[in-house]
Amino acid sequence: MVMNSVASLDQLLISPDILSDPYPIYHRLREEDPVHWSDAWGCWVLTRYADVIAVLRDYRRFTNVGRIAAFLDQLPESVRAQIRPLYDNFTVGMPNTDPPEHTRVRGLVNTAFSARVVEGMRPRVQEIVDSLLDQAAGGGAMEVIGSFAYPLPAIVIAETLGVPAEDRDQFKAWSDDIVAFHGTGRPHIETIMKSTAALLETKAWLLQLIEARRKEPEDDLISALVAAEERGEMLSETELVATCITLLTAGHETTTGLIGNGLLALLRHPDQLRLLREDPDLIGTAVEEFLRFDTSFLRAWRLTAEDVEIGGKRIPEGQTLSLMLGAANRDPAQFEDPDRLDITRDPNLHTSFGWGIHFCAGAPLARREAEIAFTTLLRRFPDMKLEEAGVEWQQNNTFHNLKSLPVILQ
Repeated sequence: MVMNSVASLDQLLISPDILSDPYPIYHRLREEDPVHWSDAWGCWVLTRYADVIAVLRDYRRFTNVGRIAAFLDQLPESVRAQIRPLYDNFTVGMPNTDPPEHTRVRGLVNTAFSARVVEGMRPRVQEIVDSLLDQAAGGGAMEVIGSFAYPLPAIVIAETLGVPAEDRDQFKAWSDDIVAFHGTGRPHIETIMKSTAALLETKAWLLQLIEARRKEPEDDLISALVAAEERGEMLSETELVATCITLLTAGHETTTGLIGNGLLALLRHPDQLRLLREDPDLIGTAVEEFLRFDTSFLRAWRLTAEDVEIGGKRIPEGQTLSLMLGAANRDPAQFEDPDRLDITRDPNLHTSFGWGIHFCAGAPLARREAEIAFTTLLRRFPDMKLEEAGVEWQQNNTFHNLKSLPVILQ
């Protein structure tokens, strides 16, 4: 492969096309340079399923510790001093640590999202779904993201943690700003500063909420986390705040994407839509296929903890790897006819919830919310039609989520 080809691949990573339809770009990378050094992103880009899974499984050689710091360290020293809160927040908590710290925090959070607990949430999730669709039904049309795909998981995670309903829209705005720096390739100073400001506001708000739970505990996850912190068994205050921020942001962002992206895929594939309408029992495999076909979370990161070799390329210790989950999910070496939506696909070992010890703690809840959402949508609006001209994507190369998804309700 000539250097010009490698350079052209790098340009694709920062092209506008990757924001709306990244998969043709992922295919080229996987075929031409599957372990690709990107000057544009300042990291190694891995696009083969086998490579991505191997890295996700091996936290000893490919660590989470320090990966955000490595990203932020690309900024000038004067800027790094101003964004110290980002460093502090993203060096603790589940996504940013490995065992034993990760095991300690993960053990507490897992109890809130166990299969038993999630099954017990089913009636409340159904109630929220019905209420949101009742509000939309009278108008004959709906913008799915703002009216349904965002409010549903936002309400569920807010109630799970114990966030007041009146604060839900505010934490959504903060969440969007906090995660914005993840989708910039290389760090952009303006975006990083905005993320830092949102983080500081969120932290101040959370500390007030935490103090209220210390005085008057309730039946919610924040109260449980506070109790663990006070016993000195599980969490420091920094870990407590970082864990709450992680749950608030991740708890709705990816599920919003799952519902929005999945519905768009169904409406663009009428044969699969018809199949699911005719056989609602396929909802379980359908949700897994939505996760594979167009994942909301396109890439994860790791740092090399030692010198390694991947795909015949030597990668030194301390290098950042960008694991392209969306590319792995469309790898023909793992999935037959990977660009085809097939709601009966089984097995379907996609990477959308990660792998290994960092497998998404909220996966059972996300799956259950999506199953209830799609089943109810298709039952109540069997002739729903897509308004293709109004489809709009967010401008982020990490979170592949829709900004607008208008439909006609028939």
